[in-house]
This record gives sequence, C-alpha cells and structure tokens, in this order.
Amino acid sequence: MPPTDLAPRIDVDQALIAKIHDLKQKRKAVILAHLYQRPEIQELADYVGDSLGLSQQAAGTEAEVIVFCGVHFMAETAAILSPEKVVLLPEEEAGCPMANMVTASRLRQKKAEHPGAVVVAYVNTEAEVKAEADICCTSSNAVKVVESIPRDKEILFVPDMHLAHWVSQMTGREMIVMKGFCPTHNKLSAEMIDRLRTIHPEAVVMVHPECRPEVVARAGVVTSTAGMIKYATQSSAREFIVGTEEGVMHQLKKKNPDKRFYLAYDRMICPNMKATRLEQVLWALEDLEPRVTVPEGIRQKAKAAVDRMLAVT
Repeated sequence: MPPTDLAPRIDVDQALIAKIHDLKQKRKAVILAHLYQRPEIQELADYVGDSLGLSQQAAGTEAEVIVFCGVHFMAETAAILSPEKVVLLPEEEAGCPMANMVTASRLRQKKAEHPGAVVVAYVNTEAEVKAEADICCTSSNAVKVVESIPRDKEILFVPDMHLAHWVSQMTGREMIVMKGFCPTHNKLSAEMIDRLRTIHPEAVVMVHPECRPEVVARAGVVTSTAGMIKYATQSSAREFIVGTEEGVMHQLKKKNPDKRFYLAYDRMICPNMKATRLEQVLWALEDLEPRVTVPEGIRQKAKAAVDRMLAVT
C-alpha cells in the first residue's frame, strides 16, 4: 500500500471510460458513487457523496436510470425514493455487514417490548427495516433527527451502537439501542490515534461517528465523510488524521492538494465498497441489470421514514 499521505495514482482504460459515457447518454442514466468507492469509480460518477447526499440525489434526479456504485441498502434507498426509475447495482453481492445485523423481525420484537418508542433507523439498513421505522437518519443528520423527536418520547435506535452513543452524548437523549456496528470503523483503536498524534502533533484528528467511543473521544472533529471533506477544505489547518474508510482520501487530496492527510489505519478498507469495478458499470448499463427493486407495500412504508428524514435535513 502506498504511503498514506500521497494521492493515489489512477490508471484506467480510457476506451472503457468512453464506452460507459456513451452508453450512459443513450440510457439517460446518472452514475452515483459513495465516497468509499475506488478512485476510478469516483472519477467516473456524476455525483460522489455520503449516504445523505446520495439519498438527496436519488430523490431529485431526472435521469431514467440510476447506476448506484455503493452497497445494496443504498441502491434500495434510491429504489424507495424513485420507483419509476431503473436502479442498477453493478456489483449485486455488495452488501453491508452492519445492515445485516438487524432484521425486520428482530426489530418488530424489540418494538413490542417498547410500545410507543419512536424508531430511528440508520440509513445503513435494508428496506424491510426502514419500513418498520418512524424516521431514518444518516451520520450527517442523526443529531438533528434525534433532536426533532419530542423529549417525552422514548427512542429506539438501530443498528449502530457507536453512532447511537455519539448522538446520545450530543443530544443528551438516552436511547434503546439494538447493537450493531461497522466492522471497518470498528478496527480503529484509541492507541492508533494516540500513535499518529505523537508522529503528527499539529494534525487535526477527524473521525467518523461509527468509530468506537474511545476513538471518538480523541477526535477534534467527529463528522460524516462528506463532513470531513467540507471541514478540511474550509480549515486553516494543514495536516489531518483521517479516521474512516480509506476511499474518502481520494476526494480529500483532490480538493486539498496543498494539505496532507494521514489515514489513521491502513486496513480500514471495506471490501464491499471496493467490489465495484468499471467493467461492471459498463455491463450494468448494457444489460440494465442487476436491478434493485422494493415491493410496493414495503417501499411506501420505508419511503415515509426516509421522507421524514429528508424533511428534517
């Protein structure tokens, strides 16, 4: 792996890129990519962002086809918001381990134990789970979403226990939490942060709220991936320690070539986010497969929860 403070080199087949762009025009398609995707996928995309930004783009696009370079729950969210559009997930096996840590049946059981609780579902969940929720949230807006809930209401938060812990600290709200976590963010330890701070004492520590509480406690900035890019771009600081999946380093360096970024741990790589390749994007546009759809009954309920989130944002 190259040194973590150097921008990645991107070697791509330009003929392949040209084919994708040509077919994208013919299909009246838009390509959306999460910030954790491979650099060449980010460079190909019409829009690159975090879960909130991608949700907003999916809701507002006029394209007839959405090519979602991300993981399954993200493409599902696009299908929930735009049922009239063709939603493609180029790598159909790209899932999210955190999303798999909560099921609709387990959530229904938990809801029965806490009748009257407002259910907040992290967007990193499958459509059936969103359909059981009252409102969704992303790491960008979780604090706002929880703050929008009347203080006399009990809150049931699923599934990220680390995000829930941080939101609870920020809002002063106690919450019932179904314990899930992101395996990639969970790899980062407080000791790793301490070691890098010793090496780079002037660097600002930025971490994702999906990290462990002891890691979050050591950060100067706790925010989403898009929030990290915004902060680093606007900050007068010259060095940053980055505690999230390594894909965000591409945009950080691209937008701030005069600043230095140090990945907190070089093994913070999500294999599911890295599964999508350029060839798969081309094949998806050629075949209009693999498609992601959501049954209408589930879609309507899930959409209500997502719409409430977007209204808060």
